[in-house]
Amino acid sequence: MTLLLQQITTGFMLGSIYVTVAVAFTLTIGVLNFLNFTIPAIFMITGMIAWAAAAYGFPFGVDGGFSWPLALFMGVTAAVFASLIVERFTFRYLRIRHGDATEHAIPLVSSLGFLIIFENLVLIAFGSEAHSFPEKFKSDFYIGEIIIGLPQLASLAISLVVVAFLSWVLKTTSIGRALRAIAENPDTASLLGIDVQRIVPLVFLFSGLLCGVAGVLFVVNYSDVSAFMGDEVGTKAIAAMVLGGLGSIWGAIAGGLIVGLLEALSIHFFGADTVNVVVWGTLLIVIIIKPSGLFGASRIGKGKL
Repeated sequence: MTLLLQQITTGFMLGSIYVTVAVAFTLTIGVLNFLNFTIPAIFMITGMIAWAAAAYGFPFGVDGGFSWPLALFMGVTAAVFASLIVERFTFRYLRIRHGDATEHAIPLVSSLGFLIIFENLVLIAFGSEAHSFPEKFKSDFYIGEIIIGLPQLASLAISLVVVAFLSWVLKTTSIGRALRAIAENPDTASLLGIDVQRIVPLVFLFSGLLCGVAGVLFVVNYSDVSAFMGDEVGTKAIAAMVLGGLGSIWGAIAGGLIVGLLEALSIHFFGADTVNVVVWGTLLIVIIIKPSGLFGASRIGKGKL
């Protein structure tokens, strides 16, 4: 029983990373009706840049590397910058040439292109092997016989606070109201005086920041980073987003925690090789029964935030 409770606890802690990445996907789906394939690569960039900065002072060659707080900050900054690059050369460029870029398949394809480019640039720069973050973040405490890692608990708390703050911004601020208006209808939002070209980059800024936070949480909890670290997390985050309900931030939170729990329990009962079968099998069952996801609206598309 203790081992099962330990796995459940671990599942929720792991789910906090999926939550943050799933919400990044949800922002672009909910506002722009666009599945941003670069999100896993942006998550990966955070970890790799943070490792390189801490290990050998990348990009300035500082002897002994940067301190871990500064290295993690540099990783988040790189994630936000990469996300804004994607916005500049997908949505902004296409909107100037074609109007509403969401009506074209080109942004989807170009985001996939950026995913491949970012991953291969990291492979060229740092190689394909896994790297260990120089600073080890290990601090555990016990509740009865259950071991809880302080970094894991902090990750869960930070992810939920960040997402709750984002939800508050979307619901109560002028920027949030503008984003929700664009989610409903970009043309109508423009007629209402909303500067769509100024507001839309904020979606990419927020999603880049969320990926950066998720990357930091991953580094703090697992220490090992690689050019492929975003692939598994990204696919699980997509599963979490669809499971919870497309376009629903609170659905993404629930979906991320459920996916983390399913992963931990499948390892406990059936072994690590069954994780993807359990997670994606559960997702298929849910969308067959309720295509909008567990907490999604009855329709899929814009206007769910």
